Amino acid sequence: MTAAPPNASDVDRSDPGGRAWVERAVSLVEADAHRSADTHLLVHPLPPEWGIDLYLKDESTHPTGSLKHRLARSLFLYALCSGQLHAGSTVVEASSGSTAVSEAYFARMLGLPFVAVMPATTSPEKIALIEFHGGRCHLVRDAGTVYDEARRIAADTGGHYLDQFTNAERATDWRGNNNIAESVFEQMGRERHPVPEWVVVGAGTGGTSATIGRYVRYRRLPTRLAVVDPEASAFFPGWRDADPATTGSGSRIEGIGRPRVEPSFVPTIVDRMICVPDAASLAAMRQLERVTGRRAGASTGTNLWGAFRLVAEMLAAGRTGSVVTLLCDGGERYARTYYDDAWVAGQGLDLAPHTAVLEHFARTGEWTADEV
Repeated sequence: MTAAPPNASDVDRSDPGGRAWVERAVSLVEADAHRSADTHLLVHPLPPEWGIDLYLKDESTHPTGSLKHRLARSLFLYALCSGQLHAGSTVVEASSGSTAVSEAYFARMLGLPFVAVMPATTSPEKIALIEFHGGRCHLVRDAGTVYDEARRIAADTGGHYLDQFTNAERATDWRGNNNIAESVFEQMGRERHPVPEWVVVGAGTGGTSATIGRYVRYRRLPTRLAVVDPEASAFFPGWRDADPATTGSGSRIEGIGRPRVEPSFVPTIVDRMICVPDAASLAAMRQLERVTGRRAGASTGTNLWGAFRLVAEMLAAGRTGSVVTLLCDGGERYARTYYDDAWVAGQGLDLAPHTAVLEHFARTGEWTADEV
């Protein structure tokens, strides 16, 4: 593109070739949405006499195996339609793993190089998946430096930093367009309790909670939003104390929890937050496999711990209804971490007390845990 003279009074920067590339790119990303946007809504078994139904939105069935497939698609569309991505652009992201897997998939689809800046503790399975999709992994020792390092690499390469932690809440059309909230409520339409009492999600960027919280208000639904958060994350204390400057130490639960309250987290649409011990997340994740035969990641365990607690409260109050949460990704990504007893012991995590809480809940519907 030729620079305009400094005294020019009429500047035309039309780029027909660039616009044609963007149109093709948007068409490719939209085609993926038509193929894969809807996912299954699974019933988690509960005693029928409770009169409460628990559902899992199974996001592991996306082409890249996680909830982050939706986010990556939205971020690419947002960058393309904002004029930030062009033919040949290097795409850069700061990610703890799953978002980068999905973004590598879309970058390869568009023929763009992709660099993921990630903590060195990211599971080897996720690193392998990013590389399988053609991405390059740039690992850093301090998880808090991923943002600045991603900006630096984008600047050095003349590329674009997708910045999921800032753009997640604005990249998704929360009013509909087959977002996750619209999909859930449409699938719930024929169930015996079609409008959930609660939807339970975790927060990594905050994009999913923002989409669901805004959607239920826009549709004037009575459903409440509960956000579950790992023990060391900044989101819960930041929300509790109304202090967005709160910091934490990050999270051992990949995909959710952050060392800072991310810009995409919208606290004003969250009805309730529950802090979940890491050992409880792993216990619930493993309980899911014992009850349903499905292996999921630890963030799904965090969701289930919160969902079970809310079901127990409904039971204690004599209420019937439904609760919806998310199965975020498959457990195959965590064979050497969350499903490895030696790794769990090395982290100093004791799952037994939390497993006992879950087993007591399954038998009686009573909740005996006392979270922080």
